[in-house]
Amino acid sequence: MNDIVDYSVVLSLLLFSIGILGVIVRRHPIVMFMAIELMLNAGNLLFIAFARHLAEVNGQIYALIMMAVAAAEVAVGLAIIVALYKYRAEVDVDAISAFKG
Repeated sequence: MNDIVDYSVVLSLLLFSIGILGVIVRRHPIVMFMAIELMLNAGNLLFIAFARHLAEVNGQIYALIMMAVAAAEVAVGLAIIVALYKYRAEVDVDAISAFKG
């Protein structure tokens, strides 16, 4: 592999690790969404790096699809958080289990 792909893979691994750490350590839903977005962007970077290395367009198409899925995930997730905040003034991931019917 060339140097750009090597650096991109290392950067992608670093971003994905920071995202996993953010999901594990933080309990606030918005911070967790940001960490999940960081992990998705790390995957996008990896797709684009390998697409460039292989001189194919498929990786860029997958990255574009992943961005659309990530936007939908954020819209639905933020709607759920706003609905929970209207119901209770506290938004905590551990407290969401109290809403089970």
